[in-house]
Amino acid sequence: MSDNNPSNGNGSAQAPEQAFMLQQLYVKDMSFESPNSPQIFRESNVEPETELNIRNSHAVIEDGVYEVVLHISVHAKVGENTIFLAEMDQGGIFAIRGYTQEQTAMLLGTQCPTTLFPYARESISSLVGKGGFPPLILQPINFEALYAQAQTKGQQAQA
Repeated sequence: MSDNNPSNGNGSAQAPEQAFMLQQLYVKDMSFESPNSPQIFRESNVEPETELNIRNSHAVIEDGVYEVVLHISVHAKVGENTIFLAEMDQGGIFAIRGYTQEQTAMLLGTQCPTTLFPYARESISSLVGKGGFPPLILQPINFEALYAQAQTKGQQAQA
C-alpha cells in the first residue's frame, strides 16, 4: 500500500487534510447617505472625488471556523459637500483547517477578502444606483499585494 502523504519519518503520521470553505455569506451592515439631495440632482457637470476605504477583520468562531468581515466605505464629494456615502460590511464564515498558523493568517488576509469582494462590489454598486446615482464600478483589488504590504509595514514597525 503506497502513501503519498508526508510523514514524520517513521511512515505512521500523515499531514492533516487541508480545508478552505466558505460556509455562509451575509451582509452584516449596510448604509447609504445622500445628505445633499435633492439639490445635488439639480446640479449639472458634477465631477465628484471618490474616496474608497477598504479593510478586513476576522474573529475565531470555534476551532478552525472564522468570521471574516470586509469593510468598504465609498465617500463621493465635491469640495466639502458630500454627494453620497455608502458603507458596507460583507461577512462570511470560513472553515480553515489543516494549515499552519502563518498559512491560516495569510488565507484570512488574502483569500477570504478576495472571496467576499465580488459580493460586496455588487452590493455597493446596486446601493449607489438605488440612491439615484450612476452605478459605481469598483475595480478588482489585489488582496495578496495589500497583505504583503501590511506584513512589510508590520516588520518595519517592529524593527
